[in-house]
Amino acid sequence: MDPVPDESAPLSVLVVEDDDADALLVAEHFADAEALSGLTIALKRVKTVSEVTSHVVGAVDCVLLDLALPDAHGLDALQRVLGAGHGAAVVVLTGRHDEALGVRAVGAGAQDYLLKDAVDGASLTRALRYAVERVRGERVRRQLWDAETRAEENVRLERGLLPTPLLTNPDIHVAVRYEPGGDRRLLGGDFYDTVEGADGTLHVVIGDVCGHGPDEAALGVNLRIAWRAMVLSGAEDSQLLPTLSRLLVHERERTGIFATLALLTIDADLRRARLRLAGHPPPLLVPPDGPARPLPIAKLGRPIGVVLDDHWEVLDVELPARWALLLYTDGLVEGRPHDGPAPDGSGPTARDDGVLDTDGLLTVLDECAVADREENHVTTPENPDGVPPTPWYVDPDRLLDCVLTRVRDLTEERADDVAAVLLVARR
Repeated sequence: MDPVPDESAPLSVLVVEDDDADALLVAEHFADAEALSGLTIALKRVKTVSEVTSHVVGAVDCVLLDLALPDAHGLDALQRVLGAGHGAAVVVLTGRHDEALGVRAVGAGAQDYLLKDAVDGASLTRALRYAVERVRGERVRRQLWDAETRAEENVRLERGLLPTPLLTNPDIHVAVRYEPGGDRRLLGGDFYDTVEGADGTLHVVIGDVCGHGPDEAALGVNLRIAWRAMVLSGAEDSQLLPTLSRLLVHERERTGIFATLALLTIDADLRRARLRLAGHPPPLLVPPDGPARPLPIAKLGRPIGVVLDDHWEVLDVELPARWALLLYTDGLVEGRPHDGPAPDGSGPTARDDGVLDTDGLLTVLDECAVADREENHVTTPENPDGVPPTPWYVDPDRLLDCVLTRVRDLTEERADDVAAVLLVARR
């Protein structure tokens, strides 16, 4: 069903007519319509198609087009007006002997046709009104279809960016989260993956392609799939970043696109790890009974795609028993805090540098770990000292949910996406 026109809204019309008498008659019809209905009509006239296609005529709702003009005739005139790209509804004017041409014009893209000697003010205005509303309805339907198509593409891209971990070790739990930034009109290039090798070695990657949009998201998918393929094929850890950097340079749409990456390899005994950073924040170590802290790094390497044949240092890490590691993209720490603490009075306040930063995230992690212990310590009449709390590392999803919720409460709306991976060793 066509949208019902709003009879009270102003109507702007461009009349393309070279005959002064016919143009005057059209103006009189519109004047009659204004007098009878109170409708406001903004009328403008040009005499040739060239004046429509070669000059900015201003935003109009409808073009009333004569098909017999000095510089264009018949459907040629219509196609030139439609091709001008103004997006207005087009209604053609024909003589009675050219009614068949009017019908063909509707088939070629006009919204309607009118016979010059068979219209009055009311019928002319009604025809233009409905033509305008049909064009608006088509535009809305096209925008809705475009939005649905983009949403479907985003879902497919997100599946490529955020896969299911390949993990069988019962002593390792992986909790993952992804949250879009801003109003989510554009998908980001944040991605992560976790793969367990045949020898029990655990490989983890988290990355962030700079920028937002389908090109950046597709590039993130390519990097993640390439990383997984190389890990599963047994490629040396030292070759991962150089190969991914070459892939990014080859696949990116324009120069200047880069990506930050953190690559973590954990031995099967869960006591030693190797870390490589390409411009990415270091993971945070969360002991079961102690403050969280970043893994120490000697030098933060450059993002991939910045310098060809770059080099990234490897950091050897000793891990305690029952450890947890939080890997994240910078959207988690670059939100700007409100001017006060969280609603419950906890959390860091606004910092001099204007962002939450790693120190703020460490505070949040410690608060969530303490809160989790307190909330899960249950007392009963039979056991007034309380049931020992279930530690968060038994159900690490609780801790990750708490961290993201508190960061969300502490900061204003983020422009960037957030990806987070919490690895927990239960022994």
